[in-house]
Amino acid sequence: LAKNISVKYKGVKINIIDTPGHSDFGGQVERVLNMADGVLLLVDAAEGPLPQTRFVLDKALRLKLHPIVIINKIDRPDGRPKEVLDKIIELFLELNAHDHQLNFPVLYASGREGWASTEPDGGKRNTITPLMDAIINSIPAPVTKEGPVQMQVSTLDYSDYVGRIGIGRVYRGNLDMSKPIVVIKRNGEKQQAQLKQLLTFEGIERKETQVVQCGDLCAVVGIEKIDISDTITDALEPESLPPISV
Repeated sequence: LAKNISVKYKGVKINIIDTPGHSDFGGQVERVLNMADGVLLLVDAAEGPLPQTRFVLDKALRLKLHPIVIINKIDRPDGRPKEVLDKIIELFLELNAHDHQLNFPVLYASGREGWASTEPDGGKRNTITPLMDAIINSIPAPVTKEGPVQMQVSTLDYSDYVGRIGIGRVYRGNLDMSKPIVVIKRNGEKQQAQLKQLLTFEGIERKETQVVQCGDLCAVVGIEKIDISDTITDALEPESLPPISV
């Protein structure tokens, strides 16, 4: 299942979503990619692009996300990073990537050892900062839109204590605990609602907050029967977002 975390680097909060890589989870992959501005394409230095690589990359390119290619497990003795990079470029071309998507940065990494480098030979093998710098430099910040709040639920979680938890992105305005909201369902039905908790992602944990800014990801608690594609919006000026696939 998709998992959300965040890291702070050079004063910037970076939300990261770990998506399922297999086409059996196609609906979930597409939903979570809707929350993203960029994609980290992780490819094994020995195995190269796999069928699920094509599937997820195709979804990301169609959404016009900005890619960063990471050739992982570069320390494997059977690694062939140059050949794998050629295969990745071929895949981008086959999937009709836009010009700006073809100009992707490439990093070489060992996830097990915890380092990344811009050099095929690994360069300095003691830091992950080249990857963090690539994210800051290559993936655009979220577009912020002012106006009545719109937040859309893309995935669900569950807690024995609070029930269903809706996870999504704020696409317009700020989501404020103190302001009245309505939930607009896929069929257009409007339901009055009151949030009991509003959470943002801090590291691997969730942190309670009063306001979530436009462009950030969050989790909402307290809305009965919340579901994928629901729009949480301003009670005085309710406006739904286009439904997403379930």
